Order: sequence, then structure tokens, then C-alpha cells
Amino acid sequence: MAQVIATATPFHGHVQPVLTIAADLVRRGHEVHVLTGARFADDVRAAGARHVSLPPAADFDDRKLDVYFPERAAIPAGPAQLEYDLKYIFGDPTAAQYRALRALLARFPASVVISEPLFFGATALALSAPPGHRPAVVGVGITLPTLLSDDAPPLGLAMPPMIGNQAKNQHRSMNAQVRELFADTQRHLEENFGESGTELPGFILDSMVTVPDHYLQLTVPGFEYPRGDAPPTFRFAGPLPGAPQQPRELPDWWSELEHETRPVVVVTQGSFANDDLTQLVRPAIDALAGEDVLVVAATGRPEGPAAIGAVPPNARVGGYLPLDQLLLHAAVLVTNGGYGGVHTALRHGVPLVVGGAGEDKPEVAARVAWSGAGVDLRTGTPSREAILAAVRTVLTEPGHRRRAGELRDDFGRYDALEVVAELVAGL
Repeated sequence: MAQVIATATPFHGHVQPVLTIAADLVRRGHEVHVLTGARFADDVRAAGARHVSLPPAADFDDRKLDVYFPERAAIPAGPAQLEYDLKYIFGDPTAAQYRALRALLARFPASVVISEPLFFGATALALSAPPGHRPAVVGVGITLPTLLSDDAPPLGLAMPPMIGNQAKNQHRSMNAQVRELFADTQRHLEENFGESGTELPGFILDSMVTVPDHYLQLTVPGFEYPRGDAPPTFRFAGPLPGAPQQPRELPDWWSELEHETRPVVVVTQGSFANDDLTQLVRPAIDALAGEDVLVVAATGRPEGPAAIGAVPPNARVGGYLPLDQLLLHAAVLVTNGGYGGVHTALRHGVPLVVGGAGEDKPEVAARVAWSGAGVDLRTGTPSREAILAAVRTVLTEPGHRRRAGELRDDFGRYDALEVVAELVAGL
């Protein structure tokens, strides 16, 4: 059996996919150490792996970003915030991550390091020596691939690939603008890598994908823009299965779902971007108040229904609801567009209405529309009128449900955990 190190920056959305992989490798008999933030120690142990804390220079609590990075709140979502995040949240810890990874390897000589792409310490490890003189590094694409391509627009524009004879030239022009826009960020990151004794071989958005010995994108080709110029180390592995959900007491109204004849519209802003439920959840409840549907809103907050206030007769509200079970009854999911949540819906063949802002959410929403599996509201604060029109479209036009079902079938032809396991065994 292999010795494996898994690494993740201390964000819940980065750690949990890595822990799903780690838990599966442990079940297969491998010995796994997970290098990540201190607050995830119990989660790592619950996965059967050994937790190794990041040093203070690379650790923070993602629930308190305003404390660790107070100036970030004043930066608007979009390229400026992405630039800040790359420099200071992900870039500055590079050398500390790398040193921690080297120290761990000195006492636990793993043959494979599995990492999400924004843990730059693993990228530095891959750059530190040629293959065979260090562990194999496997990148796991837990969100959209950042690789620039002649065949697709760069991340940040939230637009589908251009078509026509000039498409490649248009994409190249956009990519050149992105390199220019992020020139200062590139210099900053080159300094970060230099502190670990390594040198970035090219643009950081490319290097995140091309530097690892293997890069596994956790989706299927039908949900990602084609890139004919991707390196041979890049492959689709399909989405990860949903993480096991802790048993929770279900609300009193849950049994209604078994006998409901109206379309069920599930609404959520996820488990973390839910401080302000007036962005999507409340407007969706109000927009659908007069429709012949049952609206089920998951607030993702401990106070449950109290977080949203009074609701119309056709709405039910819960706090932490088991999404996998809920989607068994859903006709459509209205969501802010987290990569994992969208894939959970598509695993069930449920079409989507997506309204998200910040991080990767506008790009995920654009792919929902491009793939045909739903409607992109193109804002994180949609109007009630826009939500109502989008839900009506998804419920009445069968193409969205058909495409969601086709993607569900595509998912069934992939097994991400088996791909990882075979790779680890081969290495």
C-alpha cells in the first residue's frame, strides 16, 4: 500500500473534496496524511487520515477572512478580488506551505502528493526536482480549470467560447489582456515561489494546471469548455460523490415531499455564502409565492426558518437540509452556483437557475447555461421578476431537464475515486 500526502488550503470548499479522496484511499488500505488548517483536524481524523497542521504563516480561519484579510472586504468581486486572493491569500503562504510539506516528507516519505490547485506549496514541490527525484504530484481540479486556451475565453469574463473563423484569435487576444492585467500578480507570485527556491515556468493560471505530473478535472467534458491545446497530463475524472452528511433531525414538513404533486423548487445559497439571504433565497421565495409550486429553502444557518422570517403558504424553510435527499424530489434548483452544489444537482439530473457573484460562481453559472442544463441569471442579486421568469422557463421548456439528465448519465460513466486510486496504485 502507498504512503500518500494530501494538501489543501484552509477553506472548507477546498478541504472537503480532498478529504473525500483521502477517506477513499484510507478505505483501500493506503496510509494518508493531510496537511491543512488546524480547524479541520477533527474532519481529517473522521476520514481515517492523520492530520498535520499548517504552520501559522500559512494557516487562517476561512470563517473569519475579514479578520485575517481586513482590506479584502473593500475590493469588488471580480478580477480585482481574484488578483488580491492570488497574491495574499494563496500566494504569500507558498514558501511556508512548501517548507511544511518538505518537513512532512522527511518523516513520512510519501510516493504521491495529492493537492488542490491553489495550494501552491505542492506546485513548488513539483518544480523543485524532476519526476523520480520527488513524489509524484497530482493536481485535483476542485473548481474550474484556469488553463488559458485558444479554444475558450479566460476565467473572469463569465462568457462561453466564441464561435466563427476568428474565435481562436479573439480568445488569444483575451488571454493576452489577462496576462497583462495580472502582470503585477505574476511578479508577486514569482517572488513567493522564489522564497521556496523554485521558479514559475510560465503564467500562474497555466502553471496551476500544467506543473503537476497529473491533473484530474472533477467534471465531465459536457460541462467544461473544450480545450484542444490542453496538455496530455490533463484529464477529466468526473465529479466526486457527495460527502457523507451527518444525520440531522428533519423538519416536521419533510414527509410532505413524498406526496407532493406540485413541482418542488429547491432554493439555497449554500453552506457559507449565506450571511445575506436577501441576495437569492428571500427574493426566490417571494417571486414564487403566487406559483403552483412548492418552494423548499435551505438557509444553511443554525437558526433555520428564523433566518428568513415569515413565508407564503407554498414555502417551507429549513436550516441544514440533506441536499442529496432533497434533490430526489426537486424539479429545479435555484442556487448561487457553487461548483460542488451544481454538480450535486446534475448528479440527480436536476436543472438549475443560477444567480451567483464572487469567486468562481459567475463562471459556473455560465457553464450551466452553455451546457444547456439551466439558466444563468448573470447576477448575484437577481430581481424577483428575473427569478420567476427563469424558473418558469426551466419548468416549461423540456430541453433543460433533458440536458441535465444527459449530464447525469455522463457522470455515471466516470468514477473519480477509482481514477485517483488507480493513479496512486500505478505511481
